[in-house]
Amino acid sequence: MARTKVSADQQLSKRVGFRLSEAEYAAYLNKVGASCLTPSEFFRQCVLTNRTQIVARPRATVERQRIMYVINKTGNNINQLAHVANAARVSGRLSESTFVALVDELEMITQLLKAHLHRVD
Repeated sequence: MARTKVSADQQLSKRVGFRLSEAEYAAYLNKVGASCLTPSEFFRQCVLTNRTQIVARPRATVERQRIMYVINKTGNNINQLAHVANAARVSGRLSESTFVALVDELEMITQLLKAHLHRVD
């Protein structure tokens, strides 16, 4: 699946920076950590919405973090399989055994995801 194109006016291409004292930086990091946002997301919300209070997202449970890890690794594996399949197809080397091996890998990934997804909080 292709990535969604972001229009030129929505791309995050401009960098903004500022300096803080050690105490201000520590307070900033505490607020960023409590918000469960990245520093960039936190700063954008503060500046662009004129908000001085950021509502914290609920912290992800250990199980949810593990599931997200597995899903991310799975996406990486699927991308690698797609790359191998495409390279084999372009070169005319996509044999029946290669196709079967790729389908087997995808079935194994599906089983792994199903085994973990029932635990999502």
